[in-house]
Amino acid sequence: MKISVIRVLLNTIPRPFLIKASYLVRPILSFYLKGDKFTDPIDGKSFRKLLPYGYENQRENALSPSTLSLERHRLMWLFLQEETDFFTVQKKVLHMAPEQCFLSIFRKQKNLDYTTADLYSPIADVKADICNLPFDDATFDVVFCNHVLEHIVDDTKAMQELYRVLKSGGMGIFQVPQDLSREKTFEDDTIIDKKERAKIFGQYDHVRVYGRDYFDKLRSIGFTVDEVDYTKKIAPEILERYCLMKGEILPVCYKE
Repeated sequence: MKISVIRVLLNTIPRPFLIKASYLVRPILSFYLKGDKFTDPIDGKSFRKLLPYGYENQRENALSPSTLSLERHRLMWLFLQEETDFFTVQKKVLHMAPEQCFLSIFRKQKNLDYTTADLYSPIADVKADICNLPFDDATFDVVFCNHVLEHIVDDTKAMQELYRVLKSGGMGIFQVPQDLSREKTFEDDTIIDKKERAKIFGQYDHVRVYGRDYFDKLRSIGFTVDEVDYTKKIAPEILERYCLMKGEILPVCYKE
């Protein structure tokens, strides 16, 4: 598949249709690309190369053909496995806009009471607006919300809802596309042309580019935030084999 073709598909076909189609294409891609150069740690399968990915700027060897994981998913998986009790202790989990690479695995975990939610995703259990979640206060031990907040106009309200439904002592991971060279988050709602938005924000349906102040905004909501550079704990040869982004920060949030 050519990079230009993938970029066109991402930018023209609505995401719900892409999600449905991916279930058909995934086995074919996994067979075609099998090899031993790169490994997806989520399922342990290896490939001669991974797929490129990106709505504006394409990244080589980013998308696993078997689980459809990206760099951020593989990093989070390793963190959960090595640094948390997520896979061993009973937990009630909310996963906003669930990623396919995690969905079936988390659903099969006997220790997890696992709920997925999204306003548009065809694979979510509950249709829900992140700014008005249909769950009681302090319901969940763990909340995942990855690459969602950059789509939400009122991200403050969304963060408040994530905080509200998380139990005291609970953990959340809220990844966003982040430009760590920026001190301040940038947004401009006067930019309405899709091509211009993709050029400036990295994707046509993003409403901001988060800077380093993202962590402090989470703290202002009430979260205790650990800015975890887990790639520092991973050997360079493993970073390369798993196709991870060196220096990517995991925003791991806790509610006291």
